[in-house]
Amino acid sequence: MKRSIAVARLWLEVNSFSPVPTVLADFEAKEWLAGGEMAALAGTPTELGGVCAFAEANPDWDLQLLRSAAADPGGPMDEALFERFLADVERGLAGRKWDAVYLSLHGALITERRTAPDIDVLKMVRRIVGDVPIGASFDMHANISPEVATLVDVSAGYKMLPHLDMDVAALKVLKMLVDRVDGRIKPVGAVARPGCILHSHNMRTTDGPMKELEEFAAARTVHPILDITPYGGFPYADSPFTGASVVVYADGDAAAARRVADEVSAEIKRLSPQFAVERPGARAGLESAREIDGGPVAVIESGDNTYSGGIADTTGLFRALLAFDPPEPAVFAYFHDPALAERAHAAGVGADLDCSLGGRVAPEYGAPVPVRAKIVRLTEGTFVNEGPMQRGVEAQMGRSALLRLGKIDVVVTSKRLPVNDRGYFALLGVDVANVKYLCVKAKNHFRAAFAPLCAGIVEVDTPGPAGIDLASMPYKHADKAHIE
Repeated sequence: MKRSIAVARLWLEVNSFSPVPTVLADFEAKEWLAGGEMAALAGTPTELGGVCAFAEANPDWDLQLLRSAAADPGGPMDEALFERFLADVERGLAGRKWDAVYLSLHGALITERRTAPDIDVLKMVRRIVGDVPIGASFDMHANISPEVATLVDVSAGYKMLPHLDMDVAALKVLKMLVDRVDGRIKPVGAVARPGCILHSHNMRTTDGPMKELEEFAAARTVHPILDITPYGGFPYADSPFTGASVVVYADGDAAAARRVADEVSAEIKRLSPQFAVERPGARAGLESAREIDGGPVAVIESGDNTYSGGIADTTGLFRALLAFDPPEPAVFAYFHDPALAERAHAAGVGADLDCSLGGRVAPEYGAPVPVRAKIVRLTEGTFVNEGPMQRGVEAQMGRSALLRLGKIDVVVTSKRLPVNDRGYFALLGVDVANVKYLCVKAKNHFRAAFAPLCAGIVEVDTPGPAGIDLASMPYKHADKAHIE
């Protein structure tokens, strides 16, 4: 008889300072799946892709998806929707006897009423399944509570940013779970928190302090250590656990797990000053981009980065771009404005449109900018990611338009979609090789697909819900004294 693993997933990185809540439509645009619907992600470098790969390689195990809820980063999750997720998973777990449970969690989830809902998920599952082994994977930006080590038998997180190893993390947790069920390992965990809130701008693992930290951890992942995951944390998710941490699992040796966790925590603290960043303003950034030979040169506006819970509504970089009046082609991606996208579709390609761009949701980050633009492209907004990030996964920007203002093309979408894939611009008919200034609301994940195409990348500091000045953020729960 096959043994069984229950699978559930709740993946949302929350920016507590975003005025836009994350609702069911946001999950439906990415993942709101159950049962056999998981097969749609087979072969993709995602957690559910990893689950599908494990199931194919281990036919003696039956993996059942109870509920997968994943949305692109945004504001706090609707409380009723979170409770619906809990009910779906509880109902699925209670329906049969399980040999193990695998949970794909982000770790920086916030709801309208809860500051640590990931822990609520873990406690509910533990209450239902008793001593059945539980494994969990987390995003590198998880804000980890010390309770994690007491609630799950095994865990691991992403080791790469951009996150190209989501499936690897899932597969590692599933392997440890099976080894735990079969008695080959007796995992014990330890969590250490160095007491620092790190900027995520300089957290790429291709270079800098996070690369050094991952190498430090990897060198210590030797028997009896099963996994070491340093978590950079997500500074915009306001909770008592906001900040960096490390989780270590060892085979039967609690003292080793604690010793290594403390070692890695001390290394995070030592490296923490290197995570601090300074960036030029928008005008200075554009002038720097002009000095770089060739193109495209990416000018990225991290303060409104969608993958940090940005709202695609701030106008700092766009206003500077208009004043800069580039003599060479420029693209600005993007403004999220469903009503304006519909107006463009109603008017049709070739029509002129008098409208305002940005400042629709949060004018405190920049007032709307009135323009007269020509509609040059319309799309229904669905494409399949080329990769490397989330290769093969369908992406939806909704009904969208490309507007032209002289040398500047502006993307307007009806859904918030991070600009992380070349298919985004291909769908809009934009050949980025012919663009000098590629102005994008982005930060790190953008680089996986676009860094190889760019002559240079300039990151600028503008007002937004994911701004660089963490000390100015209106934290209610995190300890601002820990900001590095």
